[in-house]
Amino acid sequence: MKKSLGILIFLTLFTTFISAEEIKVEGIYQGENLFVMNPFASTGVGFCVYEVTVNGEITTDEINSSAFEIDLSVFRLKIGDKVVVIIKHKEGCMPKVLNPEVLKPKSTYKVIDITVDRKNKKLRWKTTGERGSLPFIVEQFKWNKWVKIATVKGKGTEGQHSYAVSIVPTSGTNKFRVKQIDYSRKPRYSPEVTYRSLDPPVTFSPAKPKTVINFSAVTSWEIYDFYGRLVKKGTGNKVDISKLKKGDYFLNYDNQMGRFTKK
Repeated sequence: MKKSLGILIFLTLFTTFISAEEIKVEGIYQGENLFVMNPFASTGVGFCVYEVTVNGEITTDEINSSAFEIDLSVFRLKIGDKVVVIIKHKEGCMPKVLNPEVLKPKSTYKVIDITVDRKNKKLRWKTTGERGSLPFIVEQFKWNKWVKIATVKGKGTEGQHSYAVSIVPTSGTNKFRVKQIDYSRKPRYSPEVTYRSLDPPVTFSPAKPKTVINFSAVTSWEIYDFYGRLVKKGTGNKVDISKLKKGDYFLNYDNQMGRFTKK
């Protein structure tokens, strides 16, 4: 009898274990709490959620209701800290986190200075107000459009931060900016910085046997086919075009737009 009772207890515990499920929500603490919709259990007795942990600690929030709040402020979190929330629930029901976006990094930075270091050919900027690490996308205006030239990982914490990337200025007027794109998909731009280069314009010419294009100086370049498709890009003082198909191509370089024919 005792043996049968022991087996019954084991099976009951095992069934409870395998029937438990969980939802994992992770991200960055932004100073806001999570709200959860909590249906009844599939058995009709009690609610679906039976335990919530934040970074491994069990919450003391009242979860025995149809909706409850996960108070993150009690866990001594700082803005920008990583948060992992585990919501354990019974089988056959599914709670829903109503606002998971509050743990996604937001673009909140403010640029307090952005300059071009002419001597070292670098774009430098300083920020405050970052809340969650998001990449800074560095853009340069040339060829009648803003062109992405670099990506820098943001530090994503409070305080002042400094960043720098190498740039390849064109002759004449140069414009640069940085931007971030968060979960809203809406870019946030820094102020633009402009300076004028005194370097002479870059020229290009095909080299014999016409499988290489030579530039008069190091420059960024793009090659598009006749249908406007980007086929090759890079930075340097020459381009190997030996593998391009025969035909007409458009060439962006320096601050110029030209064209050539591969024969």
